Amino acid sequence: MVFLVVDTQKLLVNSELYSFENFVKNIRELIDTSRRNNIEVVYVIHDDGEESDLTEGKDGFEVYDEFKPLENEKVFIKNVNSSFRGTGLLEYLRDKDEKDLIVVGVQTDKCIDATIKCGFEHGFNIIVPSYTNSTIDNAFFSGEQSYKYYNEFIWNGRYADCIPIDEVMELLNNISQASQSL
Repeated sequence: MVFLVVDTQKLLVNSELYSFENFVKNIRELIDTSRRNNIEVVYVIHDDGEESDLTEGKDGFEVYDEFKPLENEKVFIKNVNSSFRGTGLLEYLRDKDEKDLIVVGVQTDKCIDATIKCGFEHGFNIIVPSYTNSTIDNAFFSGEQSYKYYNEFIWNGRYADCIPIDEVMELLNNISQASQSL
């Protein structure tokens, strides 16, 4: 099991996100629980290029303070929506013979959607904990409508298992206990 944190960068993680406070609290708790239970936390961050505030070397590029990776945690950089295309993440997970991913981050209707669908196509079993992905309002949907559309209609049972966060916490704790008893 790998806990994959996607695009939780300072420029993108802000109060415009749907259910912002809940989103931050849930991801922070999952990161802490994963680390406590020796579940690997892997980050993927987006670089939009030199003309953007979302580029390496600028403050907006950095991971949101409450989610900062530890020195020993892997960070992959992408420049397209999918976390798997050209980042090295796919090869890294295959080398580890990893099949199970928990995916969280932003934005629901962009990079999270692409990451979940591409991960599914590459044969990964994906879990999406409730209220751990978010997005902003767009021309077609409010952030809430986007969240519900993807989590409750598009992904669940097709590309991923979208399950309550307390079930994911229990799963993470059980994985640790199972590995300790081996």
